[in-house]
Amino acid sequence: MKLNRFAVYYTPHRGALAEFGAAWLGWDIASGKSVAHPQLAHLPIPVANITATPHKYGFHATIKPPFRLADGHSFTALQGALESLCKGLSPVQTEGLCLTQLGRFLALTVRNPPPALLALARTAVKDLDQFRAPASARELARRRQSNLSARQEALLVNWGYPYVLDEFRFHMTLTGKLSKSNAPAVLSALEPILSPLITPFCLDALSLVGEDDTGRFHEISRFILSG
Repeated sequence: MKLNRFAVYYTPHRGALAEFGAAWLGWDIASGKSVAHPQLAHLPIPVANITATPHKYGFHATIKPPFRLADGHSFTALQGALESLCKGLSPVQTEGLCLTQLGRFLALTVRNPPPALLALARTAVKDLDQFRAPASARELARRRQSNLSARQEALLVNWGYPYVLDEFRFHMTLTGKLSKSNAPAVLSALEPILSPLITPFCLDALSLVGEDDTGRFHEISRFILSG
């Protein structure tokens, strides 16, 4: 399988949360297979429509955003570097996840995120950046359509993505953009299902993932944080 871009994600270990996330999005990033959507009551529109945008990325939180490999660097070296990095990073214990509306989409975010979570993401972005090819003019132009702040523009230029370092916010995307009328109904339908699955939450591993020719992401390796 040809992989065009790589990224570092947090993907949950096998269990109820991972299984629900895969089914909800219709794509199991760990197995690289499509999954039937769950039948949920009281949704205003079909699950496939709600999840059309995040479907191909799988259930995850982005730590180092997708990038093409830089010239002179191999996938094997990238994989080895991430493995070594994870051996020096400690797990991050949190108060748990919470279902949150971020603008027009819903995601799981960390309740009262600890400084260690931001530090971990910062380390991954910086320490692995030698493997990232510079963003193309087309990629930069697409990101600039989001009305970036001056700080976000600087991050985009330096790191290829505007929402890293101090602009990073851990989130596991559950929907695409929702209308003002649909968002509350989707949140209400998800909340009772997710509530028992998201507390407590410990970020204890990082995953190397790759994008195939259809734009879907696959989990390649998952490394436990053992520092």
